[in-house]
Amino acid sequence: MIVINKRPGDIVQGDKTGDLPLSEVVKEYIAEKYNKPGAVFLGVVHRLDRPTSGLVVFARTSKALTRLNKMFSERETEKMYWALVKNAPTTPEDTLIHYLKRNPKQNKSYAHIKEVPESKKAILHFKILKNLNNYSLLEIVLETGRHHQIRSQLSAINSPIKGDLKYGFDRSNPDGSIHLHAKRLKLIHPVLKEEMVFEAPLPNDPLWNVCY
Repeated sequence: MIVINKRPGDIVQGDKTGDLPLSEVVKEYIAEKYNKPGAVFLGVVHRLDRPTSGLVVFARTSKALTRLNKMFSERETEKMYWALVKNAPTTPEDTLIHYLKRNPKQNKSYAHIKEVPESKKAILHFKILKNLNNYSLLEIVLETGRHHQIRSQLSAINSPIKGDLKYGFDRSNPDGSIHLHAKRLKLIHPVLKEEMVFEAPLPNDPLWNVCY
């Protein structure tokens, strides 16, 4: 497998924009680094939203892809994020449980307190790590992996992520990013069967820089 620290703005997989996806960039890197002639295999295991930064895992063999897919779908991985939010949550730490309903036309998920038709249960745990002048730094551990889960659930408690216009922040970041970063990932290596922990440095940005 290969683990990348994705920049905000990169797309993990090709989409209708036609922009060069990260998967193709990584394929080129592997072909060059390992001198591989012909097509390079690279499996997309999971995705990060385009404006988000941080850890993305790709599989370099079909066997690894099958095993990693199983691990992610059966929640055998541990994913931890950092987010900068406006309006600190009312408690220093908590578990959020919502039912998310996706609207594909808007590419948005709506959080409901009770189950509604076609909704999926979403669970995350957060704690406030630091209060800055205008924002709060949250550590978030996901229990489920739903579409736009962190963005939607934080918006539902009136703590939208900085720059996330789609989910209630009042203005976008100049570069189109949002202040959400996939910081830490724990998983079992698909071949070696050893536990591995990856940490991704934060983007170089004045606000992130005061979070360490």
